Amino acid sequence: MKKKSKKLIITVILAMILVLAVFLPIPYYIEVPGSAQNISQYIQVDNQTKKTANQDGTLMLVYIREMHATPLSYAMSFLNPFADRDSAADLYQGSNEKDYQTVQQYYMQDAINEAKYVAFKAAHKKVERKYLGLYVMSVMPNSSFKGKLHVGDTVESVNGKHFGDSQAYINYIKGLPRGSKIKIGVLSGSKHKTLTGITKRLGDTQQYGIGITLADRTEVKTPIKVQANMDGIEGPSAGLMMSLQIYDDLTHQNLLHGRKVAGTGTINAQGQVGDIGGADKKVVAASRAGASIFFVPDNPIPSVIKKAYPDLQTNYQEAKKAAKKIHTKMKIVPVRTFNQALEYLEKTK
Repeated sequence: MKKKSKKLIITVILAMILVLAVFLPIPYYIEVPGSAQNISQYIQVDNQTKKTANQDGTLMLVYIREMHATPLSYAMSFLNPFADRDSAADLYQGSNEKDYQTVQQYYMQDAINEAKYVAFKAAHKKVERKYLGLYVMSVMPNSSFKGKLHVGDTVESVNGKHFGDSQAYINYIKGLPRGSKIKIGVLSGSKHKTLTGITKRLGDTQQYGIGITLADRTEVKTPIKVQANMDGIEGPSAGLMMSLQIYDDLTHQNLLHGRKVAGTGTINAQGQVGDIGGADKKVVAASRAGASIFFVPDNPIPSVIKKAYPDLQTNYQEAKKAAKKIHTKMKIVPVRTFNQALEYLEKTK
């Protein structure tokens, strides 16, 4: 074989390897710092004109960028101290991509409803909240309802009992004897049905239950119209910032005084701020966007979990560590409730 032919073959092979390394998707996802966006682009109260950045200050939601990995991007991610890698199996937790996206939409809808409720209550405006039941987000493999319950179904009752929040359902089921027969009322699409099964052990814990992951399904009605177009934003972690934006629009208070305020954290009907994933990455994104304040959940880690995972940090600890690493001047503010975040903005005008 001539030298030119050998060189051509080698060149073609190397080119193919390079193309595969750059473009071939592998069953892993990479999470890196994303961006911080003016939340008024997504939330509109009573047809108010959308604010432009820096008009009266900006409230910003922060998100993580998630990429389907290729061999090259996977290898390069190890050079980024703020990159995490998840297998597709861990990310989807036994479901498929379609169900995963559906779950994220349910989480977001729940976050919007709870943010509206909290903001309207805080602003002393009329608001009605109806608890509809438990969204089924996934069904554990050992659940006796596997194949009967599906992602998107709503559990409306347990043993004929209706409760006002998910914790009440959980507490009731916890109080049942292990392996108890259980009857659940379910809304699947537009059909109501009754399913029976038994409680099963939940993973490696000593607790027994239906064997589902869940989110609250609520309906919130307000006389003042709130539009929330959250296309492209997944999950419930913008709950706190959405509630602050709605409150600001309802009260017309100048909370920000020109400041860029970013933050993260879920929100529930009681105004409690819940933990999120990727606090370190969100600090980086918020700092890059020029935020001067970053709200982050600061909930204690239960002792039993801390004992099992001694290196586990709170969201606030993760955020502080990341802020120190990137030498940002942004103020990291720990919060556990909506009122704490609101009071901080009012006191630091």
